[in-house]
Amino acid sequence: MVSHGAGDLLNRCLVSLRKYPASIPMRVTVVDSGSPDDTPDMVERDFPEVRLFRRENIGFSAANNVVLDEVAAGGARLALLLNPDTEVYEGSLDAAVRRIDGGKSIGMVGIKLITESGELDHACKRSFPTPLAAIGHFTGIGRLPGAPAALSQYRAIELDEDEAGDVDAVNGAFMLIRRDALLEVGPLDDGYWLYMEDLDWCRRFHDEGWRVFYEPAGTALHVKGGSSPKRRRPKQEIAFHRGMGRFYRRFDAPKSPALLNFAVYLGIAAKLAVSLAITAIRGR
Repeated sequence: MVSHGAGDLLNRCLVSLRKYPASIPMRVTVVDSGSPDDTPDMVERDFPEVRLFRRENIGFSAANNVVLDEVAAGGARLALLLNPDTEVYEGSLDAAVRRIDGGKSIGMVGIKLITESGELDHACKRSFPTPLAAIGHFTGIGRLPGAPAALSQYRAIELDEDEAGDVDAVNGAFMLIRRDALLEVGPLDDGYWLYMEDLDWCRRFHDEGWRVFYEPAGTALHVKGGSSPKRRRPKQEIAFHRGMGRFYRRFDAPKSPALLNFAVYLGIAAKLAVSLAITAIRGR
C-alpha cells in the first residue's frame, strides 16, 4: 500500500485488513511516499504488525515498485496492490486468491469495487480505451444508459458487474498478481508519476500472454478519490494527461495513422487546458 497523507482512510483500510485477513499467510507493507502529515507515525504507532517504509514523494508507481522489486527478487508468490482508500470485507482477499490459484494463465485479479453510495466503481472492470470510447467517457455520453457500444466500450459493458470473467483491465485500487507474471512483465512503469499506470500494466500483462480477471465474488469499498482532493490539483492534472499521452504513444500510436495521432494528442492537450482552467476558476 502506498500512502501520501489521508491517514484516516489508511487507518480504516488497515483495520479492515486486520479484521478480515486472507486465510493464507500475509504481510502488510505500507510505503509512505512523502506524507505531509503524521500518517507514517500513525502506522508505526497503531499498527506495529505492519511493515513501514518511509520515502520522499517518489510517485505512485515508484513507491509500489519498492515492494514489487522485493517480490521479484524472491518474495511472496502473490502480491496485492491495495489503495489506502479501500476497505476489504470478509472473504474479499480469499475470493481473489482462489481465482488466481484456479488458473495458471491468470496473472492478475481484480474484485468488485463499491463506492460509498453503494454504486459500482465502473473502473474495476475496463476495456482498453479507443479514441472514440475516450470521447464518450470524458464527455459523459458513454456513461449514459443505452449509450452506443462504441462510446461505452471503456466500461467493459459486455460483462455484468456480478459476472466473473476476463477483462482488459482492472483498477489499480486492488490488483492481485502472481510473482511468475511479475517476472515476465516487470514492475509498474515509474514513468507514470500518478494515474494510468494500472492500464499500462494490464496491457503489458496481456502482451505477455497473461490473463487479467474480474472476480465479483470478492467485494471492497473504494472511497474513489478519497486519498486525493475532489478536484485534481494542477500537478495531478498534468500527470493524468501526460499518462494518457504516454499510454497512447506506447501502445496505439505506432499502428495508427499520423493524422489520428495528431488529433489524439491535440485532444489530450485541449482537455488538459480545459481542466486547468476549471481548476483555476474554482480557486484550487
